[in-house]
Amino acid sequence: MSPNADVIDINPARSQRVLMLSWEYPPVLVGGLGRHVHALSVALAAAGHQITVITRHAEGAPLEEHVDGVRVVRAAEDPVTFSLATGSLLAWTMAFNHTLTRAALRATGTGDHDVIHAHDWLVAHTAITLAEHLRLPLVTTMHATEAGRHQGWLPEEMNRTIHGVEHWLSNASARLIACSGYMREQVATLFDVPTGRIEVVPNGVDDRAWRARPRAVASARARFAGTGPLIGYAGRLVYEKGVQHLVDAVPQLRDRHPGLRVLIAGDGPYRGELEERTHQLGLGGTVRFAGFLDDTQLPAVLGATDATVVPSLYEPFGMVALEAAAAGAPLAVARTGGLAEIVEPGVTGVTFPHSDPPALAGAVDQLLDDEVFARRVARQARSMVGRRYGWATVAARTAEVYATARREHTPMSTRRTTDVPPRRHPITIPTGNLLTPTAC
Repeated sequence: MSPNADVIDINPARSQRVLMLSWEYPPVLVGGLGRHVHALSVALAAAGHQITVITRHAEGAPLEEHVDGVRVVRAAEDPVTFSLATGSLLAWTMAFNHTLTRAALRATGTGDHDVIHAHDWLVAHTAITLAEHLRLPLVTTMHATEAGRHQGWLPEEMNRTIHGVEHWLSNASARLIACSGYMREQVATLFDVPTGRIEVVPNGVDDRAWRARPRAVASARARFAGTGPLIGYAGRLVYEKGVQHLVDAVPQLRDRHPGLRVLIAGDGPYRGELEERTHQLGLGGTVRFAGFLDDTQLPAVLGATDATVVPSLYEPFGMVALEAAAAGAPLAVARTGGLAEIVEPGVTGVTFPHSDPPALAGAVDQLLDDEVFARRVARQARSMVGRRYGWATVAARTAEVYATARREHTPMSTRRTTDVPPRRHPITIPTGNLLTPTAC
């Protein structure tokens, strides 16, 4: 890179060489992060950028390949990783970052790069090491925060350590990407980062991939619905997703809508407690736990619902809301985080305060009691997804962040040293809809 790189007019539309770091990437898919990184990488490559993804290896996958226009380099685990004398996530992460760093350095030996793009704290050590060693600007997408996931309470050393790594990575990055205005304010507050260094770039969705054929939708409805309306939920079964509040709202909804069925698609550590709560409430014939449904099944299932509920307590963005909208489902979402920036009440869905089962039931009632209204907001939500959240648009805006980071970077840039504050007490995090929706 030229010593005068900070004054060169870098056009984001021109090809940029990006080194992308992610702990998951197909075929390794644990949550939404891997799907996001894959779709973003493919969209950037389609726009003419040169993308190299460094990620975790999966059994049977090649260590290196070019697929969908993207160069994918997978870091095989070191032998010691298989014999760690602890089940600690932190120990595994450190071992993973060692092999990820070596794989990245091998990859960069065959060509130059313009920018490093890291995704979340699990790749922090590799990202910062590469940025310093290669003297490249570092861009980081913060998909979520540990404090946000735990509602501001960091009870264990592992939680506090993860928070510290997030603080370190945020302050070591030239630019940060947040998926919503809510997330930007949270990152700025938690990690003492000026909001001017944080760009809001929403997650994207391929709306065409979520439009199931009418025959598939009819088949899903025949499989899961009863004689009354069908309510759906899709996502991980963890506390912060708020599924417990949906379950607690079902008795009220069942009384008002005979033949009601509720389908809960997904899995996670909270499933046992949710099933027990369902049993306690006598909802065995009403609520069905379908387990994990992949992307070939879920569009038809969501499209078959009369209402899809997203009851999250904490939601940096709300990807499932976009996917459900693209599938044609009427939306009822908690008025929290990024969800409040996606759904406009009465226009693209209905909202309710999180952790409030009666309010949740009331919001769903609005959709079930008025089919014309429900279909209208569903059509408007589907149209909104196509306009605002297409991957080509998301990729273009991400490329603009890269260009900004490169303009502001010089090879003589020094590492920002910041003290990571100890966290032994609850952390105050932003709540609600802090900003008027703009990009999201």
